[in-house]
This record gives sequence, C-alpha cells and structure tokens, in this order.
Amino acid sequence: MSQDEEPDAVQTSHPIPGITVLTLNRSHRRNAVNTATAKKLYSAVLAFEADPAAKIGILHGQNGTFCAGYDLHTVGDLGNSSTLSSQPPSLDPNERTQGPMGPSRLQIKKPFITAVSGYAVAGGMELSLLGDMRVVEETATFGVFCRRWGVPLLDGGTVRLQAIVGLGRAIDLILTGRPVDAKEALAMGLANRVVPEGKALEGALELAKELLKFPYECMRADRESCYHACYRAGSLQEAMRFEFENGLESLGAEGVAGAGKFSEGAGRSGDFSKL
Repeated sequence: MSQDEEPDAVQTSHPIPGITVLTLNRSHRRNAVNTATAKKLYSAVLAFEADPAAKIGILHGQNGTFCAGYDLHTVGDLGNSSTLSSQPPSLDPNERTQGPMGPSRLQIKKPFITAVSGYAVAGGMELSLLGDMRVVEETATFGVFCRRWGVPLLDGGTVRLQAIVGLGRAIDLILTGRPVDAKEALAMGLANRVVPEGKALEGALELAKELLKFPYECMRADRESCYHACYRAGSLQEAMRFEFENGLESLGAEGVAGAGKFSEGAGRSGDFSKL
C-alpha cells in the first residue's frame, strides 16, 4: 500500500455551525492540484453535500494563494499528458464524475462560495467558478495562464466563465490568457465582493452567515432553478415550468411560517432587522 505523501493537501473544517470550509494546502506548489489532491477535493465536496449539518460551503487556498491550476510539474515529469486524462463527463445528469481538478464537473447541491486570494489561474480559475459567489481580495489575479503552455481548459472554464461574465468577456480572457485584477473582475461580474488583502476567507464567512439567516430549502430551490435555466433548460417554457414545479415542492413549512411573520407586520417598510 502506497503512503499518502500529502495527507493535509485538502483540509475540512467547521468554524461556524452550518458552514463547511474546504482548504487547499499545497503551498510548495501555490496550491496547484495534482491527481491525489483532485481526488481528495472531489471527495471533500461530496462529503459536504452529504452532511445534513452543512448548509453553506466555502473553498479557499492556504498561504495567500487560491490555486495556481493543475500541477504542471507532474505532467512534465511524465513527459506526456496522462495525468490530465480522465473519463469524459457523462451525458446523464444524474451521473457525477471527477474532473482533472477534482469537483470541477459537479453542480454542487448546496450554496457554495469561493474565497479568492493571490492567484486563481488556469484550473484554479476554473475551481473558483464552482462558487455561486466569489469573495475576492483586492490583490488577487484571475487568468487563463495555461494559454501559454498549450494546456486547454478541461474543467468547465469554457462553460461556466461565459455563463458568468458573458461570451465576449469570456472569449477575451480565454484567447489572450491575460491577467485580470480584482477591480476588473468585479466590473465584469467575475468577482461578487472585493475585500482587503488577507480577508477573503473572513469575508466569505460573513457572507455565509448572512445566507444562513434565510429559509434554507426555499433558497436552495431558487438556486437550483437558476442553474437549470442556465445550463439545462432547452427553452424559456421549460425553464419557467421547472421554476414553478421546483418552487412548489419547496413551499412548505418555511413559506407558511414566513407568510405568518409578514402578516404580523415583520418586514414592513423594508425593515428586516427583527426577522
């Protein structure tokens, strides 16, 4: 049996009840992901989904860097691209497979935030796109840096990036491989919040705590309807039908309790402080 040389490459913690933090910890490679790390990160995401106590997930990188992409040292050592190879994604939406960077093919089932510091480039940028929202430090950098090395995007970059920032901006980033700072990322919608250097995880935790205040099943249902309309619906009518049916399924005790609070005066004049 081979020994795990990096048992702490992916760490899981629960700093606040209901919030799971996944941490990439390969500082010697700027948190670049190799095959073993990809498997650990994939398994950590599945464990987060399966944990009934976990409501919101956060992914960040240790030591001031989010992720420098796939560990090209591994590819170079082998002299070929075999470490990047994996089974192609299934066309069955119920079958979930691991990508080269780990969980990159998943539509994560619960709200998920990525906290970006330092570099989120190549496959690292693709991992950042797994987040519903990205909390980004003012000194962070995004970019398809793998453009320079002849390594294509294999982990959803050509799929998710254009859905988030639009085709024109996505093609710009993908073809040029240019760096994008936090200010531009915020302007194009790639970043959702910009925070001071060293505060990405703290900012993501504050955002996650805000989300925890809301009725959870309703929030998850609306989130799922958004992703269905973006990636799976074949028409406006199909998307609207899914939204209606999916919403009705979630309209239970949460909705009844919420309507009762509103009827009693909560939230009037935009004051939500007592909810």
